[in-house]
Amino acid sequence: MKTFENRQALAQALARVVAQGLSRAITLKGSAVLAVSGGTTPQRFFESLSREEITWDRVTVTLVDERQVDETSPRSNARLVKAALMQNRAKAARFVPLNGNAKKAAALALDVVVLGMGTDGHTASFFPGGDRLGDALDLSNRESVVEMHAPGAGEVRLTFTLAKLMAASKLFLHVEGSEKIKVLEDAESGDDVLLMPVRGVLKAVEVYWCP
Repeated sequence: MKTFENRQALAQALARVVAQGLSRAITLKGSAVLAVSGGTTPQRFFESLSREEITWDRVTVTLVDERQVDETSPRSNARLVKAALMQNRAKAARFVPLNGNAKKAAALALDVVVLGMGTDGHTASFFPGGDRLGDALDLSNRESVVEMHAPGAGEVRLTFTLAKLMAASKLFLHVEGSEKIKVLEDAESGDDVLLMPVRGVLKAVEVYWCP
């Protein structure tokens, strides 16, 4: 786990390493795909990443998961990404939303994924008690996107499956605050993935945390 003094320092460091991963993919295959998460945590990271000097016109940005709400809703992850990330240098990138566009998003080969984590131990839209949680976490599932209904999710969600996320070259877990570090420690101390779905990614992610 990489630990930072404050949220701005974390945002800048994560932006640099994500930009490096995207540049590496562009060098290798001519283009790159980035999948990001929504919520309140990533805004500083998005703003820092938007200023990174990479070949943004060869980058496609999509979402790890999305609420099935209109893009004008303040709860839309697409709205957040467009407002905070698809600006500055990153304005040249292409954005592929999940809501209403799942087939196109599912066809993307992910290079870099940035995940978040909730206080209930969910990541992506892998919510404890979700009606398709088993399908979403099944690494043999050939679906790339599933719909998720869950008590803790609020709206119905769309989410990339664990198999889809794990196929990416680089995965990061962005965690902030003392409450969430305790949740992460609890996740690391057990192995019931259905109880704390973030456990499904812990062996694959690089964790970036600050108080």
